[in-house]
Amino acid sequence: MFADIILPLNLPQILTYGVPHEMQDLLRPGMRVEVTLGKNKQYAGIVERLHNERPEAYQVKPVRGIIDEEPVVSERQLQFWRWIQQYYMAAPGEVMQAALPAHLKLMGETRLEWIGEQDVLYEWSDEAFMATEVLLLKGAVTITELRNLVSVRYFAAVLNELLEKEVIRINETLETTYKPRKEKVVILAEVYKDQKALMELFNQLSRAPKQLELLMAYTELSIKHGVVRQADLLERTKASAAQVKALADKGVFTVAEVNVDRLQAASITNIKEIVFTPAQQTAYDQLNEGLKDKNVALLHGVTGSGKTLLYIHKIKECIAAGKQAILLLPEIGLTTQLVSRLHAYFGDILGVYHSHFSNNERVEIWEKVRKGAYKVVVGPRSALWLPYNDIGVIITDEEHDSSFKQKDPAPRFHARDAAIYLAGLFDSKVILGSATPSVESLYNVQHGKYAYVALKERYQGVKMPVIEVINAKSLETIRKLGVKIITPELQAAMLEALQQRKQVILFQNRRGYTPMQLCTVCGYVPQCKNCAVSLTYHKSTDKLHCHYCGLKTTPIQTCPSCGSHSLVSKSYGTEKIEEEVQLIFPDAKVARMDVDSMRGKQTMKELLDMLEKRKVDILVGTQMVVKGLDFASVGLVGVLSADSLLSYPDFRVNERAFQLMEQVSGRAGRVDGAGRVLIQAYNIQHPVLQWVKAHDVHAFYTQEIKYREFFAYPPFTRLLKITFRHQDEPKTMAVATKMAEALLTFPAIAVQGPAPATVPRVRNQFIHEIWIKCPRDNKILSDVKHFLKTQKQNILANKGNTNVQIIFDVDPM
Repeated sequence: MFADIILPLNLPQILTYGVPHEMQDLLRPGMRVEVTLGKNKQYAGIVERLHNERPEAYQVKPVRGIIDEEPVVSERQLQFWRWIQQYYMAAPGEVMQAALPAHLKLMGETRLEWIGEQDVLYEWSDEAFMATEVLLLKGAVTITELRNLVSVRYFAAVLNELLEKEVIRINETLETTYKPRKEKVVILAEVYKDQKALMELFNQLSRAPKQLELLMAYTELSIKHGVVRQADLLERTKASAAQVKALADKGVFTVAEVNVDRLQAASITNIKEIVFTPAQQTAYDQLNEGLKDKNVALLHGVTGSGKTLLYIHKIKECIAAGKQAILLLPEIGLTTQLVSRLHAYFGDILGVYHSHFSNNERVEIWEKVRKGAYKVVVGPRSALWLPYNDIGVIITDEEHDSSFKQKDPAPRFHARDAAIYLAGLFDSKVILGSATPSVESLYNVQHGKYAYVALKERYQGVKMPVIEVINAKSLETIRKLGVKIITPELQAAMLEALQQRKQVILFQNRRGYTPMQLCTVCGYVPQCKNCAVSLTYHKSTDKLHCHYCGLKTTPIQTCPSCGSHSLVSKSYGTEKIEEEVQLIFPDAKVARMDVDSMRGKQTMKELLDMLEKRKVDILVGTQMVVKGLDFASVGLVGVLSADSLLSYPDFRVNERAFQLMEQVSGRAGRVDGAGRVLIQAYNIQHPVLQWVKAHDVHAFYTQEIKYREFFAYPPFTRLLKITFRHQDEPKTMAVATKMAEALLTFPAIAVQGPAPATVPRVRNQFIHEIWIKCPRDNKILSDVKHFLKTQKQNILANKGNTNVQIIFDVDPM
């Protein structure tokens, strides 16, 4: 018997290992096994397939051991991994790395075992002496522990000294990194579980009041909770651990360490019921009708229409049928606000999964999903990797959002499209929800591939916000007052909203203080030394930052090119807006929501709580404020620079700008309908602004789809992007040109490039790109992918090309 095993490495194919006879009855696909690669490097791999086909090309090594008693990855998950790997041109190990929580990937750790004589006196250097003392005490240490013990400076010398005297043996082992959380619990001795004996004990302790109090508190807590945690007992009685130990020494208590759940959800006593408006009921009936014939339905509901209530009802139906449901959201921040609401409907069967959880917490969520304890899982794209048993429905909210597409590292998959494939494996349904559906989804509706449900009015008939486009030239009239960003019209609207005790959101899709400094004499702009981008000034750190490589440097006061002091700031980011808002409205409470201010695990939750409790008057933010946030008191939204959204060099620029502005406008007037949206722009006649003003998705789609067809862009073609990276620009260009020349021999595809990327150098690597337009034919697409993989292998096999990175991105966003 042989096993195809996925290793957590970027290898182009799966490796085959021999299965020893004694393991053949125990081993199943999805289990983790211990294998060696190279001379003695050990890895934990996942068994992908068992078969009887011996590989011809290489000598087969045996599986060294089985790690699990049950598969940690199901057969359907392995099918899902295979599809991701094939469609998105990823290595099997890259998919495994993305899918498994870190603590389920055992790490190879070199251990140094003491084999020296106990009674022999060795002569040691000062540094090695300390290491030998620890080795004698513990018997073995890991390489990491030794390095930390003797410091990096002496590490190599100490290791050589130990090896030369033959007192250590090097052993490669696989270490599990998951550590269950331990907690002390207090258990009453068996003898005192008899009521009579317990009463006698109470009498005996009458002269020790603190111990008596501990016993009484224990009795009360055990009736209430069953299990009594030592921490709860100490908090209730204000006693010390020594006093509990005194009772343990008397044989009254036993203190034991037990494994506890890191993810204790607050218990919900009253589960909320769903009440639909007539419009929601109609939409829900249409949704059910549409899903009878089609596997995917697009729910097109305007902002504030209550799409979430429809999702909840559908999830409840799914749970009642004994199945699991997934609710995908584009951002972690969105989960924070939504989960607190969903808990009222689902209680402790609701699980949340995202990257802000610790590695230990992620393993516990994984296990709860696998065992069926979580019936509903909410999360971003990573939630698709969990080990579901039987999915009934997958709901992708804000399906148009580009955050659903994984950029780096591989696999570069799109969660919306992957969800449709995953649902197919379980024969379940998919609901795509959005107020501004993607062009691709609307096209699929138009061609009968998806069912379509429209929810055209806001919850309980609340009016849509009034949208006004303001000419940004009016800023010229107030520049002398030191105001450079907020027009007089927007200032007046903000003042009015604040007087009415309403909250204000200001949107600008740039973080930092100023994206660029400019010398007015010679035109010099401070650039990152590692990347081909200008440095952004951040006032919070008083540093110039590169948003690509993370470089930070001190701001310049004198131009290094001409020596002039005439340096001016160009454009503005969220920090500068926050400062200007504070200048105009000194009494208002202002907060900022961007990547820089939301780094902490609880920061987003804390800010959302402040907004809910109206402790913030004005919120300044990047596109994080756009995505589905729902606050009753927001009366005004300001879009500060529509022109920057409409001038990006991308064929999706109009779609993205329309979606962003329509979504951010949807934050206003969600309860009373008295919302206003002011959009500042210089090009006020731009057609996208007119469609946003009218909330007209249909007019936007009708116009956009004509251009897509004329220029042969998706959804009429499939795009493939090839990225080339290397520290030497001529080599990058040469390799890219070689690939392009090979592609020109391939029929039925259009090849554009090679050309430098929009940002042509990042982290001292030059970047060139080739874009391929491929017909919507699965056979041609499959042939192109196979051709590209072969060409990549041929190019990298040439001497001098091994360090060139060639990256494939299918359906780039």
